Amino acid sequence: MSVLVAARELLAGPLPVLLDVRWALGDPRGREQYRAAHLPGAVFVDLETELAAPPSAAAGRHPLPSLQRLQEAARRWGIGQGDAVVVYDATGGLAAARAWWLLRWGGVAEVRLLDGGLDAWRRAGGPLEAGDVVPAPGNVTLTGGGMPVLSIDEAAVLPSTGVLLDARAGERYRGEVEPIDPRAGHVPGAVSAPTTGNLAADGTFLPAASLRERFAALGIGDGDTVGVYCGSGVTAAHEVAALASMGIEAALWPGSWSQWSADHDRPAATGARPD
Repeated sequence: MSVLVAARELLAGPLPVLLDVRWALGDPRGREQYRAAHLPGAVFVDLETELAAPPSAAAGRHPLPSLQRLQEAARRWGIGQGDAVVVYDATGGLAAARAWWLLRWGGVAEVRLLDGGLDAWRRAGGPLEAGDVVPAPGNVTLTGGGMPVLSIDEAAVLPSTGVLLDARAGERYRGEVEPIDPRAGHVPGAVSAPTTGNLAADGTFLPAASLRERFAALGIGDGDTVGVYCGSGVTAAHEVAALASMGIEAALWPGSWSQWSADHDRPAATGARPD
């Protein structure tokens, strides 16, 4: 699966459909930052309203949108049937990976992450423009089922049959802090694998050999069943992308810790060890 595209490669050819997914937890300025400077022709994507259904205790903070809602959004972004799409942000793909995953899940065949995002584009000398882009509507048809998904019950038993990765920061996994969800800790048996560990200092993905070493050290071998969660299924998509770039298929648990921690019948483990 081709997951990443380098800025220089993107500059060298005709531009595909470009989606700007600038978002960070607690920072509502994504659209403002987009309007100030974005890749030529890029359309702004609102993660909260277009890449997620309304939050609930039962489903988590960023449930998956319905396939119909995602298709309506994709057409609004100007995606046509068979179009190539590149998504980016200004945080190493931590937000844009949600759009990458959802479009793959929806059935769009050619979706890639701009490796290093906006900073990499700038370093490569890529031009920028300001203001809003409103494209002509696209006609893409989404079929669904393009990426594997975990339910909360499947995630609960996965550590006994495969590997469940927790992509949140280590201090949240250990239960030392919990800034937003009802309880601190992690799913019993889950392995700590902070998403930021997929990135080099410049915000690009680590080389494939380094990623392979990282995930092997976390206990992932050939043929293992792998699932990933985070706080609400956003940065976990980045970890799924990192694994996909190495040919390892991992399932995303959309509800993630926000869903688990809201159910007080579910146990919460703390500390650095999985159990």
